[in-house]
Amino acid sequence: MTVVTYKGVLSGDKPFKSLLSANKNRAGRNNAGRITTRHQGGGSKRRLRDVDFKYDKRDIPAKIETVEYDPYRTAFIGLALYADGARRYVTLPKELKVGDTFIVGDSVPVKIGNRMPLGKIPSGTFIYNVELQAGAGARIARSAGNYAEVVAHDAGYAQVKLPSTEIRKISERCFASIGAVGNEEKRLEVYGKAGKSRWKGIRPTVRGTAMNPVDHPHGGGEGKQGRGLRRAKSMWGKPTGKGQKTRTPKKHSNKFIVSRRKVGKKRG
Repeated sequence: MTVVTYKGVLSGDKPFKSLLSANKNRAGRNNAGRITTRHQGGGSKRRLRDVDFKYDKRDIPAKIETVEYDPYRTAFIGLALYADGARRYVTLPKELKVGDTFIVGDSVPVKIGNRMPLGKIPSGTFIYNVELQAGAGARIARSAGNYAEVVAHDAGYAQVKLPSTEIRKISERCFASIGAVGNEEKRLEVYGKAGKSRWKGIRPTVRGTAMNPVDHPHGGGEGKQGRGLRRAKSMWGKPTGKGQKTRTPKKHSNKFIVSRRKVGKKRG
């Protein structure tokens, strides 16, 4: 088992009470009690932190008061105290520590943690918490160690290379933060035993080849068999894994894709 070393990284402060809320564990079930997301259930009780992804307080400096662990995300979060007295939780880049400051605005310096429109960010800059629609809040590059990169500007759009290697056009009016999300060591974590997965609320996953034909397209056969299909499929017959294209062919946002993501062994 390998774990992330929190000592010396987290500030050790308790969560800010007014930004906490209870979150019922629905175990992957919908309002009818039917499983809609498999392999979820159980796990330790957790409280939800209200993390600010909209960053709607413009041109007001903010200071990082704490660096904390969030059980619902891989990135570390920090309690930001704005100059007007408001407090918000934000995801932190790896360089930001307790006492550091950042600011959100249209005309702010290109500095780690600062947030500005994509049109003001130079090509080659690493960014995180990227909006897809202006004012809708961050949607891309929010998990531990992730970042996107501005590669070009053209006709009111910024061309951004996403963590998946896809290059996509995003409006220059959309905001993004400078830097890369912290806690990059998270990808090296190894649970080491089945019990830790259960603590995290992850239930066991059964291979399709171990099932019966009625339960999975890969099922059936005497003894250990190959799947007997050219392409791997999910339980519902949709293509999955092994470097196959799974994007919806007529998706409305296809017109914004400059370069498709690389899949399989060629990626990276």
